[in-house]
Amino acid sequence: MWPGWDKPIQIGYRADMNDKMIPLPVRRLGLAEAGDAMLTRSIAIEAPVSVEVGGIGYAVMMATPADLEDYAVGFALGEGLVETVDQIGRVDAQPIEGGWALRIWLPPERNAIALERARKRVSESSCGLCGIENIEEVLRPLPPVTARIATDRRAIAAALAALRDHQPLARATGAVHAAAFCSPAGAILLAREDVGRHNALDKLIGALARAGTDPASGFILLSARCSYELVEKTVRAGCPMLVTLSAPTSLAAARASAAGLALVALARTDSALVVSDPHGMIA
Repeated sequence: MWPGWDKPIQIGYRADMNDKMIPLPVRRLGLAEAGDAMLTRSIAIEAPVSVEVGGIGYAVMMATPADLEDYAVGFALGEGLVETVDQIGRVDAQPIEGGWALRIWLPPERNAIALERARKRVSESSCGLCGIENIEEVLRPLPPVTARIATDRRAIAAALAALRDHQPLARATGAVHAAAFCSPAGAILLAREDVGRHNALDKLIGALARAGTDPASGFILLSARCSYELVEKTVRAGCPMLVTLSAPTSLAAARASAAGLALVALARTDSALVVSDPHGMIA
């Protein structure tokens, strides 16, 4: 028995928005000829984040408690609670017992929308299903993607090659997703990380809005499975192209095609799958 293995793991909570990871003692097993060893491994912080809108509880998300202001803006945009960042009055992020409280304040007309959505909520994740009551609403048409960029396979390769440099938390922990916004030439202009792939994209969209950067001017790169929710968030943000490291689901592919979103999946340094490119943007 290794020292301490007979005791429950205790991970102290840290109320600091700059803390994205904490150290954890682990035992490395030698599965070949190497022997065992005791190490200290960095692990990503995952904490409950209570999202409140206008003083009413809206959702409890499991997230990395960093860049929470970006997350609040992206969450509100993705949920359709606001149409522009200017419609958000203010955002407060405060530590509470066991997690964080993320409070979003909206003007009365937008607050009424949030309260109605909160009343009808049927999902507990920021996945595009919050407050939706039937399948018809899930499959309602997305706004068409009208933006165009001139890009090509070299830009995708350049973004992929640079992504790791924008993933400090992933390099340290191996346990988080990244969402990056790239120029048409493939330069990564902004990136956000989180234990949740939806959260990472919400943070990125929120950061773009707060910086005044138009999502229509480039493309988004995600280190995650391409589910339909990520397609829908990208479309609603007005971004013309989404590139993911993993494969798409059937609904993701169908929704991207119907909305006119260029979708590239299973992106690797030597190949990628063009799932949808209705406007011929990818040379």
